[in-house]
Amino acid sequence: MSEFKENGELNIKGEICPFTFVKSKLALEKMKKGEILRVIVDYEPAIRNVPRSMEEQGHKVLSVNKINDTDYEIIVEKDGKK
Repeated sequence: MSEFKENGELNIKGEICPFTFVKSKLALEKMKKGEILRVIVDYEPAIRNVPRSMEEQGHKVLSVNKINDTDYEIIVEKDGKK
């Protein structure tokens, strides 16, 4: 589990790319700069695609962790890049 203090959580298990990124991006748009979003996915390609896309959008990926046999968490700080 995450060691970061999240400001929000988005459970998008059952979604596939590109919807995993789109839904993550929409959730971040509702947050303030510096806030942290925990995204939970169960689609293995999303653990590569979502972090890459978040970084390209100017957000900082703090961690990607395996939660259990099927689920992963992606921790993203909104507008975290300097």
